[in-house]
Amino acid sequence: MKYIFVSGGVISGLGKGVTTASVALLLKSRGIKVTAIKCDAYMNVDAGTIRPQEHGEVFVTDDGIECDQDIGHYERFINENLNRTNYVTNGQIYQEIIRRERSFEYNGEDVEIVPHVPEEMIRRFKYAGRSNKADVVIIEVGGTVGEYQNVLFIEANRIMKYRDKEDVIHIHVGYLPTPTFLGEMKSKPVQTSVRVLSSSGIQPDFIIGRAEKPIDEPRKERIAWLCNIDKEDVISNPDVDSIYKIPIIFKEQKLDEKILRKLGIKAKKDDLKDWKKSVERIQKNNKVIKIGIVGKYATIGDYTLGDAYISVVESIKHAAWINNIKPEIKWIDAEKFTEGDLKEIDGIVIPGGFGKRGIEGKIKAIKYAREHGLPFLGLCLGLQMAVVEFARNICGLKDANSTEINPKTNYPVIDIMPEQKKFLEKSNYGATMRLGKYPCKLSLGTKASKLYETNEINERHRHRYEVNPKYHQILQKNGLIFSGLSPNKKLVEIIELKNHPFFVATQFHPEFKSRFTDPHPLFMGLIQASNK
Repeated sequence: MKYIFVSGGVISGLGKGVTTASVALLLKSRGIKVTAIKCDAYMNVDAGTIRPQEHGEVFVTDDGIECDQDIGHYERFINENLNRTNYVTNGQIYQEIIRRERSFEYNGEDVEIVPHVPEEMIRRFKYAGRSNKADVVIIEVGGTVGEYQNVLFIEANRIMKYRDKEDVIHIHVGYLPTPTFLGEMKSKPVQTSVRVLSSSGIQPDFIIGRAEKPIDEPRKERIAWLCNIDKEDVISNPDVDSIYKIPIIFKEQKLDEKILRKLGIKAKKDDLKDWKKSVERIQKNNKVIKIGIVGKYATIGDYTLGDAYISVVESIKHAAWINNIKPEIKWIDAEKFTEGDLKEIDGIVIPGGFGKRGIEGKIKAIKYAREHGLPFLGLCLGLQMAVVEFARNICGLKDANSTEINPKTNYPVIDIMPEQKKFLEKSNYGATMRLGKYPCKLSLGTKASKLYETNEINERHRHRYEVNPKYHQILQKNGLIFSGLSPNKKLVEIIELKNHPFFVATQFHPEFKSRFTDPHPLFMGLIQASNK
């Protein structure tokens, strides 16, 4: 097995995740079996208990690990389902080391930060490679070099390079700003972050320069000279209007060939045809439709950050582009919602979430969509609030609610699942939700079954609350269609309405399964209805 480490410098959010995903795609296109690992330095065991505003979207894999959003990028680029071996946190590392120490698995040896922490990291990297049957393992180190909490991941890199020089390379993603008051691209931030990396014992093999514009030759020469690498190994990564262009930009600079040469891998296959066709399709899209995302995690201070809903945004793009449409996302703050927010919108998505904040705004948006024939797709909490709205305004259950929002409601149409109640009573929040892939049976003749073109599906979940079985009958009697149910018919997975252009909501998260070259059926349905 070969290993590629990816680090970043100066600021977070440079695009290490997309860089890792792009390199993985390029190697896969050359016939190399590849897998990617995200390393997060926080002490959380997983991302499940972290606020979206704090760390962006919580992504969920088939096997139910709550992980960093970069795992979503990896899946969308290489079009493969990853698993819990692809996600490593400091919390996992320390938890396992302490477990082993308490079980006397170190045979009386004194357990220390070094070497035991980096050795446990290395063990996990190699295990992930073996379990995914990979030829190349790409390891992205979250955050930036020089951060205290990242030191041990870099140390693991150093140890692996020391032991297997020919099998380990390092890609450093650096930042080249162009201050408006200077009007010139500056290379000092890259030089500084490479120097910090070098002080940890790592000499990068490639430097990928993130900047507004392509890096010119003088700056490539300066970076190469001052950072001790060949000029041809300075790779330009300018701002683009779509992240899916980045593999092609890397390909034009022969990054895949250079990596294979450094790792001593011979590869003849070279197939990016489908990817390039999909990218070309983006450029041809002239018609614009506006999709509103009614959420509560996107606004942070004076800024709107879409990372909390990144899989939703990408899923909208995937479906729009394949229909030769350019999507325009409009962020709608659920806490400040008014009907005027939807006047020029072609379709809306109500994404997942937790807690009371913004709930009534989401319900008002759903009511507007139902009454005005506005295409609507609800996800997880979106389904739950659609049921609440329907119960209140169609079934006559005036104060219907979810017990998560109002535990004393007279009509708990959404209630906690019995097994989940036991977890919360013990304050056992970590990794206890209904997580990962579960089967769902679809009713023939429904919108859902027509879009999926099958009667049984598997989708990813992340929730504690469900449609209360006590209210199934009255909801259906008044016209709410349960188009998808769990195999035992106890859990409502999909709802929809007749005589509406598109009113569909899911208890699961379809956005986690959408791919650039293979959009999700339900997002296809939303886009096609919005286009009309």
